[in-house]
Amino acid sequence: MTATAAAPTATTPRRLFNVHEYHQMAEAGILDEDERIELIEGEIVEMSPVGGPHIKRINDVTKLLNRSLDDRAEVSPQNPVRLNDRSEPMPDIAVLRYRGDDEDVPVVGDVLVLIEISVSSLRRDLGWKLALYARAGIPEVWVFDVNGQRLLRHAEPSDGQYRRVDELRPGDRISVPTIPDLVFAVMDMLGHRQRS
Repeated sequence: MTATAAAPTATTPRRLFNVHEYHQMAEAGILDEDERIELIEGEIVEMSPVGGPHIKRINDVTKLLNRSLDDRAEVSPQNPVRLNDRSEPMPDIAVLRYRGDDEDVPVVGDVLVLIEISVSSLRRDLGWKLALYARAGIPEVWVFDVNGQRLLRHAEPSDGQYRRVDELRPGDRISVPTIPDLVFAVMDMLGHRQRS
């Protein structure tokens, strides 16, 4: 009779990684820099695949933000943000305080707003990912529900959730926190029209 390995259970200990170990694995070639992965609460998690509408919306919003923000803030599309020693997700877009030549991975204190573009990932973006951002104290998160044609603005993180949630539609306007004089039309961000 051949013995078989027992399947992992909920009580089976898991090996969790910190950001230093995660970066060491990448430097050693264990993780490929082109892999779509994130470090989430110590676990290396595969990201959802992206399709054409998702890519186009990220590109359009990035272009709009870059054109408007100049040197007042940095726009960082699909790059990591270190939330703590065990989480380094890659939001669709991070708007960061201007950091000059700083080459370190941005941290929570650098973030003005994180943006997630939801074409097929709305449940994930409004679920565990939003809770992760709230627990880390990210001051504001915008979730673009492309199919629902709305922007969900989450602000005032407290006890692992956002106390303020605003639903904005194409006729509404929004500004980046700390830059209130710079206002964007939600319809431009949702792709109803493009500025020339």
